[in-house]
Amino acid sequence: MKSVTSVPSVKENQLVGRSVARREDPRLLTGHGRFVDDIELPGMLHAQFVRSTVAHGLITAVDLTAVRRVPGVVAAFTAADLGLGDITARLDRPPAEFVPTAMPVLARDRVRYVGEPIAVVVARDPYAAEDGLEAAKVTYESLPPVTCEEQALAPGAALVHEEAAHNTLVDVSLFATEGIDGIFENAPCVVRVEARTGRQNALPLETRGAVAQWDDREEQLVVHTCTQIPHQVRTVASRCLGLEERAVRVIVPDMGGGFGLKCVVGREEIAAAAAALRLRRPVKWIEDRKDALSASFLAREQHYTARAAFDADGRILGLDADVVCDMGAYSCYPFTAGIEPLMAAGEMPGVYKVPAYRVRGRAITTNKAPTAPYRGVSRPQYVMVVERLMERAARELTMDPVEIRRRNVITDFPYTGVNNITYDPGSYLESLDLCEQALKEAGWYDRQAAARAEGRHIGIGYSCFSERTGYGSAAFAARKMRVVPGFDLSEVRMDTGGAVTVTTGTMSHGQSHETTMAQIVADALGVDIAKVKLHQGDTDRITYGWGTFASRSITVGGSAVRLAAAKLGDKLRAIAAAEWGVPLEETELAGGRVRRRDEPDTELTYEHLADIAYLRSHLLPGQIEPGLTATAAFDVTTDGTFSNATHGVVVEVHEGTGQVEILAYVCVEDCGVAIHPQVVEGQCRGGIAQGIAGTLFEQITYDAQGEPSATSFMDYKVPTAHEIPDVTIHHLETPCAFTETGAKGAGEGGTIGAPAAVLNAVNDALRATGVELDNTPITPETVHRALTSPALEQTP
Repeated sequence: MKSVTSVPSVKENQLVGRSVARREDPRLLTGHGRFVDDIELPGMLHAQFVRSTVAHGLITAVDLTAVRRVPGVVAAFTAADLGLGDITARLDRPPAEFVPTAMPVLARDRVRYVGEPIAVVVARDPYAAEDGLEAAKVTYESLPPVTCEEQALAPGAALVHEEAAHNTLVDVSLFATEGIDGIFENAPCVVRVEARTGRQNALPLETRGAVAQWDDREEQLVVHTCTQIPHQVRTVASRCLGLEERAVRVIVPDMGGGFGLKCVVGREEIAAAAAALRLRRPVKWIEDRKDALSASFLAREQHYTARAAFDADGRILGLDADVVCDMGAYSCYPFTAGIEPLMAAGEMPGVYKVPAYRVRGRAITTNKAPTAPYRGVSRPQYVMVVERLMERAARELTMDPVEIRRRNVITDFPYTGVNNITYDPGSYLESLDLCEQALKEAGWYDRQAAARAEGRHIGIGYSCFSERTGYGSAAFAARKMRVVPGFDLSEVRMDTGGAVTVTTGTMSHGQSHETTMAQIVADALGVDIAKVKLHQGDTDRITYGWGTFASRSITVGGSAVRLAAAKLGDKLRAIAAAEWGVPLEETELAGGRVRRRDEPDTELTYEHLADIAYLRSHLLPGQIEPGLTATAAFDVTTDGTFSNATHGVVVEVHEGTGQVEILAYVCVEDCGVAIHPQVVEGQCRGGIAQGIAGTLFEQITYDAQGEPSATSFMDYKVPTAHEIPDVTIHHLETPCAFTETGAKGAGEGGTIGAPAAVLNAVNDALRATGVELDNTPITPETVHRALTSPALEQTP
């Protein structure tokens, strides 16, 4: 795998911008990581869930008598036994725009999807728990299942929730430029795209899980769980269980991936905690892969109907779209069912100068497992749609597809779009030009021409996009969220030996926070990175945090860390200035010391200053408190920060088999200042792999009765290293003015750009056949059927 650095050189002795040795690697690579399933406690019990076998029905009886007689089973609980409150996510929008749905921790009177938890079985070992599930008897009065958009919106359709008319949870029309209909009527070129994307699983290597125990000494329920949002899990658990929030502690150990699936609160972790509270014994629940594929939070099933108007020179005049997102049976907490349609509707214009815009976004409910944010959150889908519109317009106007993008990308910053979002400076045009140049210099255009002369189908495709990162409170408040994420808090503390402990409210699930946050602190204080230790994922040790999602960890969390470290540095300087009797401005930090500016050879070590702060505090002047601790909060007060990238892909489509082979992949990315370039590249490559997976491989479908098709890796096709290509990465750097580090965010870009680029390349390869494909995944069967169908159409 190649990477080409096109960013400014890093200053001498500066850690930010360098790929230093990652602090986590020795522990994780030698098997010394500690994940939820590694936790073993005396007297531990194991939980599994009785799950619905029907997609839609009334529960007429739950008989757990035989369950409780199974050897090894200690207890079995229904919703009535535990008396738990519901999980309800809300938007502060009128009823016509949003309908809240209460999600019971355990289903009480009705089930709404196959796999919905009905009862929890607790046993001495996981095998006995599984045996207990087999003995459960649940009877249902079947109701008609709603398994697709057409059924959900059909007149007289069965209702998943009685309160949600037309099975619609969210229906918003955010923008409607005056006169847009006339623009389309008079435009020289109008192109249309209708696209559907398949339902997916985020598929973290580590499935969900929790270990809960009651601590008598602290009078506290301690829940170890693999979540991206520990403080929100604490809030929901306390409310569902009827405990004071102080009486719940959530701890996240090492975590093997999340990708958004774990940034919502799950029912099972609450139920496991409730069982531990009731039994006063530790309870462990580990999700198996079958449940993870079929009954966990899913994502991505969306339907776009879009059109774009262009002038004769290829400049876009207007964009008009209708977005329908199938959110499954319930709203997820805290984001609600609005997360997907509001993201798509609010940000679809993306990197292009769109002067007129109209959009309607809807979230519908069906009898399928609920959805959660998954890496990219609608952006892979709407970018794919907009990029298909660009390709169609280029074809209609006989223009080069790169040139039509070149004429439409934003080049003057800051730029306020028709969607009322102000974009900070980026390298939209530069990334497009460099990506095209890289593919040309590698000879792919010449190879494409030669292959076509031989009758082979090689195509080149591009996607241009921005990734809004660092969403602040204002951005989430604009969505009318009842629970408004945004800010982050950090504490930086130095001990008497000069070692530094830093806390963050973000939560690493593979992004190397222990390294990148330490780099920020080490640079801010001028200390050896080995002396910096990060603490995260513990609601008793971290004052508060919104967790990790939306590429916010470095942009928001890292900024809070940087501010807290700077405050601590100021206190060190203040102590030194007092000792020397000089003004504060006459001091500076340098290499683990405070130095006098007027006498550079005069300095005090941090250890000496810590000794005063803690052990000889009587020497401190009255205005300086003992100790070396500083806290800071950070919130993005603008519309956010915007990373950007262009992806270029070369594919070959094998006509006989329908197989799509990726021959080359180029990513030109700009995430502002890259704290750790190797980590950024890992994020890019991992994201690209997930984007390719959704474009060519992964999909969960349902039969007429609402039974999911994929409950194992025999049915859910996941790409291997063989199918993921070598990726060449070029880095550009446009530092962000709105974060403390100049960083923007890099977590989701790979996934956002891949679907559009791969899909465009496939269509370019098939250009001579007359086939065009707009739905994903593009499987060999899809391609073969399209090539052999007289109508030359893709079947949804």
